[in-house]
Amino acid sequence: QVQLVESGGGLVQAGESLRLSCAASGSTESINRMGWYRQAPGKQRELVATIYTLGSTNYADSVKGRFTISRDNAKNTAYLQMNSLKPEDTAVYYCNARTGVTYYWGQGTQVTVSS
Repeated sequence: QVQLVESGGGLVQAGESLRLSCAASGSTESINRMGWYRQAPGKQRELVATIYTLGSTNYADSVKGRFTISRDNAKNTAYLQMNSLKPEDTAVYYCNARTGVTYYWGQGTQVTVSS
């Protein structure tokens, strides 16, 4: 079992930055990938970014060049640095961890970007 706790969401204006954190606990040695997803009202949950244990990353086209995912393996924590935020980035952001074929989710943190 893996438990995930997100933090760092909030209300910002367009163009500003936020950093989200996701602290993992439990069977963290089994985690091979961590990621961030988001869900806006009335929309499906979508992938934002992922990072593998050895550091390779993937990003949604909508956030490339603005968001950066990173991971501190010693602290079992993943981060999402979000720069140049836009109103369309407003959503609940969820941390995700994968162990083999099992996926774990955090409770989500709200990010609201005003124009």
